[in-house]
Amino acid sequence: MNKLKRMMELWGRLLFVLLLLVLTFSYAMFQGGFVSWFIFYMALPFIVYSLLLTFYPLTDIQLLRDVQATQIRNGNKFAAAVTLRRKIPFPLLYTIVQEQTTSPALRKRLAGNHRNMIIPGFRTSYRWEYEIDDMPRGEHILEGVEVEIADFFGWVKKKRLVPLQQTVLVYPNTVEIPYRPMESRYDQGAMAAPFTLVKDTTMASGLRDYRPGDRVSWIHWKSFARTQTMRTKEFEDRQSQDLFLLDDRTPSEKFELQVELVASILQSVVRSNSSVAYLSVGESLDYFPLIQTEENFQRVMYHLAKVQPDLTRSFNEISNKNLQVIQASTLLYVTSRLTVEMVEAIQRNSQRLSNCMCLIVMRKGEKLSEEEATVHQFVRSKGIVVRTIWPETFASVFTEVGRS
Repeated sequence: MNKLKRMMELWGRLLFVLLLLVLTFSYAMFQGGFVSWFIFYMALPFIVYSLLLTFYPLTDIQLLRDVQATQIRNGNKFAAAVTLRRKIPFPLLYTIVQEQTTSPALRKRLAGNHRNMIIPGFRTSYRWEYEIDDMPRGEHILEGVEVEIADFFGWVKKKRLVPLQQTVLVYPNTVEIPYRPMESRYDQGAMAAPFTLVKDTTMASGLRDYRPGDRVSWIHWKSFARTQTMRTKEFEDRQSQDLFLLDDRTPSEKFELQVELVASILQSVVRSNSSVAYLSVGESLDYFPLIQTEENFQRVMYHLAKVQPDLTRSFNEISNKNLQVIQASTLLYVTSRLTVEMVEAIQRNSQRLSNCMCLIVMRKGEKLSEEEATVHQFVRSKGIVVRTIWPETFASVFTEVGRS
């Protein structure tokens, strides 16, 4: 339909130019004299150029986009260069090139600021470089470059979208957060760390046959005295905690800060060689049962790059079955607005939960309202740690747990 509409518009413009030619020629023929013929010959070059431009094929124009980086951080600069090449050296005057994208956030950045008008003339090659400051987080698809050509007076305009699809991923920013487990315990939890943090030699859990390399202090001498068989004590491994990270995608002006905090926490846990499970609650539930390697972390970062604040249903509607995946004993809940319903849903569906902390993201300089303070106080009365956290205090998420 759009193609038919453009064709109809082009043929309408062509008829207008032909009408101008007929009118000026008729005026010169019937009026006669120097002035009328002067007007005709003055208009003739412009009319002829418009007619030739009508039949110039836009398929002759080929474009190539060169991008410096397709993966950047939120707020960073995006730079690209578009090279225009063509075979026919037809003189082009007013040529406008503009990037086209399906991303609403990126379209706002491009609107009115990245339309570049060039005058190639007879040149068959031209290079256009542009930058976009403060790139918004998300997965942005560049569909292609729109090329529009026009004559002197805009009588004839032709437009074509040259497909050059390319994906640009803008990841959330992260803050360096020193990671400290919120608790430590012995042989508990469903998600044991893939390595031993401490072998506590003061707590023997059993005996096994002696193996070469066992320390002499581990030998159970009383058993050896009775049976004359070498036996070695077995000790419990002190393992890293079973941590579960939960956040909700409730629409909020603080959602970008919330995503940044979640990404920073996950990065901190993974880089400390620990593990974490992560559940993102929105219109869809995105569950990552085990994040402990850089590969796992990059998969979650891809999710965080694309995620949008799309939780429109009440928390109770989606919690009853979906929160049953929380089998951890330690829960870290990140949100921009704490409600009693959320906390009750978490407690109702997390039977093994023994340690819970809620992080409420705040904007710089923002303070709690009286209603929010009342909710926080009520949640604290349930034995849950509640912390309000600002961008400048992100780094103290784990180091100040004991003071909360």
